[in-house]
Amino acid sequence: MNEPRESMEFDVVIVGAGPAGLAAAIRLKQLNADLSVVVLEKGAEVGAHILSGAVVDPVGIDRLIPDWRDDPDHPFKTEVKEDRFLFLGPAGAIRLPNFLMPPLMNNHGNYIVSLGNVCRWLAARAEALGVEIYPGFAAAEVLYNEDGSVKGVATGDMGIQKDGTPGPMFARGMELHGKYTLIGEGVRGSLAKELIAHFKLDAESDYPKFGIGIKELWEVRPENHRQGLVQHTFGWPLDMKTGGGSFLYHLEDNLVAVGFVVHLNYENPYLYPFEEFQRFKTHPAIRDTFEGGKRIAYGARAITEGGWQSVPKVSFPGGALIGCSAGFVNVPRIKGSHNAVLSGILAADKVAEAIAAGRANDDSLDAYEQEWRGSEIGRDLKRVRNVKPLWSRFGTALGVAIGGIDMWINQLTGGWSPLGTLKHGKPDHAATRKASNFKPIAYPKPDGVLTFDRLSSVFLSNTNHEEDQPVHLKVRDMDLQKSSEYVEYAGLSSRYCPAGVYEWIDADGNTVPADAERKPGDSVRFQINAQNCVHCKTCDIKDPNQNINWTVPQGGEGPVYPNM
Repeated sequence: MNEPRESMEFDVVIVGAGPAGLAAAIRLKQLNADLSVVVLEKGAEVGAHILSGAVVDPVGIDRLIPDWRDDPDHPFKTEVKEDRFLFLGPAGAIRLPNFLMPPLMNNHGNYIVSLGNVCRWLAARAEALGVEIYPGFAAAEVLYNEDGSVKGVATGDMGIQKDGTPGPMFARGMELHGKYTLIGEGVRGSLAKELIAHFKLDAESDYPKFGIGIKELWEVRPENHRQGLVQHTFGWPLDMKTGGGSFLYHLEDNLVAVGFVVHLNYENPYLYPFEEFQRFKTHPAIRDTFEGGKRIAYGARAITEGGWQSVPKVSFPGGALIGCSAGFVNVPRIKGSHNAVLSGILAADKVAEAIAAGRANDDSLDAYEQEWRGSEIGRDLKRVRNVKPLWSRFGTALGVAIGGIDMWINQLTGGWSPLGTLKHGKPDHAATRKASNFKPIAYPKPDGVLTFDRLSSVFLSNTNHEEDQPVHLKVRDMDLQKSSEYVEYAGLSSRYCPAGVYEWIDADGNTVPADAERKPGDSVRFQINAQNCVHCKTCDIKDPNQNINWTVPQGGEGPVYPNM
């Protein structure tokens, strides 16, 4: 494992074949066809790890590919025809009048899509321009020059056995060097996390904030399908202190995407986001859509929710953060792909300018940092900057109402608010309170028709990891995990994970139930079912002691989402 790695030289190295990375790659080749551009993608194929609602504002695609509507193979097949906003109680629903909603919440002119299919389409466009795309290669290490600037990245070694020794199929990783490196690996990516810490990019930004989004794709009966309908809800089954909500998007071909988001600053360690989602589908205003239907896909991933005040410095010597690695999601709109594309375009413009001027591995991309807040991205995020802090501070009913008023004021004044820019207060892991403050929540058993368990759900995600490899979920201090996470927080890792990765196992080999009495001397072990991991990164965010570090497994592993 100490043998030297082979290296390849490029003008630009891009990590992540998501909307941001692919937009950057396409833009670079549009500006200079002679540039050598490579995109690394840890999924087995482009789109395999992409999961989003998704309703897409086409502003980014319009900028990147103005004539995209002339392409018969484009994936934007379903334009939004109807918007609905519902507040749910335990047994009923109140529809909020559309005229009360700030204009930026209007989805008309947007498209309901599979974001994975959008990325596959963008990848084909990129490759036609000469971009090299390497799926199945996980960027595992940042490489630095002697002056401290970023030199590129290295892919992980393959074929390492569970004990850390090289196996019979061992292959050393590859180094990819670039004049500039763009990091677009998505929410809470391992390289972005390292770069933010290494260069102190978050020194002047607020705490990052996150949610966990869980999604299913259903094929419903034709009479229950309304192509072009977009419906969002908040309220039940969550209490008024817990932020979150749902989406219901009617695509083409009798397909409906349904999802549920729980803000990860929730306090109660007994709360179970996956079960809250299953419970949500049983609401009288929701369940009829799925009557007689079939669930065909499942997945989950974290969502950046900090917005304007939480975006770190996006440039560093030799590269930049783009898309969700920077945190450009607009939380009230539940949209980030348009800003991801726009950030890829803006970063690519600055990279092309720097290379044309003969520069490399320097701070030229500070121009990207200086310009994004005054661009469409900044204008989009600034108008909603207080919604998340208000929701966190005042709860759902009052917080959403005040946030709506603040959005209207921002809309009418071009970004001014009497509240200024509110702070988030604390990181999500610090919001979790100890289990002694709460009682366990009794969730109903799944019926296998409308509601399901986690393991059957993970099966639908096509998730696979080679079992004979080191676990990619690193626990820093196992004693702390037992004394704190197990005893004080009632083993909340077994609930916040939407894929059943974490379990506490007793001396008899049984899973410790949520309502069990827990003592420091209990004979238990922390079991990590890493093969179930759907790469959502929730553990890296929500663990109350920040004791779990998510790292990339071997390339090509994880979920394989066909159309999410």
